[in-house]
Amino acid sequence: CEEDCLSYFKDLNTCKVAGDIFQDNAILSNPVAGLMVGILVTVLVQSSSTSTSIIVSLVSSGLLEVKSAVPIIMGSNIGTSVTNTIVALMQAGERNEFKRAFAGATIHDCFNWLSVLVLLPLEVASGLVSYLAKVTVSSFQLHSGQEAPELLKTLTEPLTRLIIQLDKSVITAIALGDESMRNHSLVKVWCKSSSFVSSVNVTAAATQNCSSELHCGKDSDLTWITQNITSQINTEKCRHLFVDSGLSDLAVGLILLASSLMVLCTCLLLIVKVLNSLLKGQVAKVIQRVINTDFPFPFGWLSGYLAMLMGAGMTFIIQSSSVFTSAMTPLIGIGVISLNRAYPLTLGSNIGTTTTAILAALASPREKLPAACQIALCHFYFNIFGILLWYPVPFTRLPIRMASALGERTAKYRWFAVLYLLVCFLVLPCLVFGISLAGWQAMVGMGAPFAALTIFVLLVNLMQSHSPTHLPKTLRSWDFLPQWMHSLKPLDKLITKTTALCCSPARLNDPDVVVVTPDTTNIKPESKKQTQQWYDNPALSLPEEISSEPRVFRLRGLERCNSTPL
Repeated sequence: CEEDCLSYFKDLNTCKVAGDIFQDNAILSNPVAGLMVGILVTVLVQSSSTSTSIIVSLVSSGLLEVKSAVPIIMGSNIGTSVTNTIVALMQAGERNEFKRAFAGATIHDCFNWLSVLVLLPLEVASGLVSYLAKVTVSSFQLHSGQEAPELLKTLTEPLTRLIIQLDKSVITAIALGDESMRNHSLVKVWCKSSSFVSSVNVTAAATQNCSSELHCGKDSDLTWITQNITSQINTEKCRHLFVDSGLSDLAVGLILLASSLMVLCTCLLLIVKVLNSLLKGQVAKVIQRVINTDFPFPFGWLSGYLAMLMGAGMTFIIQSSSVFTSAMTPLIGIGVISLNRAYPLTLGSNIGTTTTAILAALASPREKLPAACQIALCHFYFNIFGILLWYPVPFTRLPIRMASALGERTAKYRWFAVLYLLVCFLVLPCLVFGISLAGWQAMVGMGAPFAALTIFVLLVNLMQSHSPTHLPKTLRSWDFLPQWMHSLKPLDKLITKTTALCCSPARLNDPDVVVVTPDTTNIKPESKKQTQQWYDNPALSLPEEISSEPRVFRLRGLERCNSTPL
């Protein structure tokens, strides 16, 4: 239900802008701009199934060309992973669970970004993905059909119709460029109307020949013709919360956005709590053994492909990869599903979500059916090529190693997860989209130095870990740079001090809080220095020789309980 409310917010507040964007194909002719548009739109609706269905509908209506739609499809694959990354934040209370959950959520991001970095330049240079989709469509005798029902919408629509209903005729007219509909409200007020036919006498030209007309006459010097005029009369109002609210579309959209996000976060917290309470002890061990066990040798390699089929099948049933991967993220956090098993399940979910776009394409008009099916199959082939690049050979499974590194970084600095979300799904797409609007010259001028610097840093890091002797002494470590350029510790200290200023006074003045300060009189100076480092960042592990406990807060009356320090 909250996903539908989020999509309603998108329709209320972005369709007027989207109409202008999609009418101006000069913007989307730039593949980088199209990629960023796909990311941002999918972040708004939090479902790649929804965004790809919108793109297929735009292609089938002739508003968007297939060549321009392919990068948007690739961007929708990246944007859909924002939901399960948000779900991972709900497990930030326990460090190890948060590390596993964030790694399981970002493995989807890493796969999609790596696939786009390889396949988007290949598509721009050769058109491989769109060509294969075109050949596939031409080899089948396709006929237009009815749109397939959506299971989740069938379950949630009775409730969402009581909250908000949209006038889709206004949305369609705006997207088609009808300027007269721009000032019409998108909130639907009248649900039933009837047609009324009336006869009106209309004055005709003086040269009109009345002998050839059935309803024609002359009155002195005037010639008149009787015409039938059909008018629509509204008979019944809709029944939803905003039918007579008098609020603007923006106000209604913001109310729906706030309420839906509140419901979404509440549901996510409840899911995590329920799973933590149910999947413990022997139950967790049994489930973990069943899901993570491989087939006996020599058929162990088939286990991952079977997991792909399971992920594709589950996503096809619920028609939403966001729902499937979000439900899987808490299970990864509590250790029921391993990261190695979550990877093929996520890849299978990517395949399953393409069926929604294919079913939407099959409902297109006959004249636009080939183009709609072509762009839907581009989504399918993009995910297939991504799997071929990053799964069959164990050495090429880079997303697992990248996600594990992100999980370790997030466990050490928990604020890094929020920074990652803002940069990858908001700041970076908006920045690149703005630069891409300036033209290829601006993109090359700013992108080429950044890409060269990134490649150089990656190569130096690789040589530092494997063969540092082949590097100059200066480059064998990054210590010659300022600390803020090669470490997150300065930023972590700043954030820690900022949060301490906000939280410590209120907590220290609380009469129910007892401050337990360790005795450091017998600790060596080196150990005191390490203890101070531990204070600066609690994720750093203390050495074994430090026997004193860190400064913690305990509630009065719980001294005998086995309670977790706050």
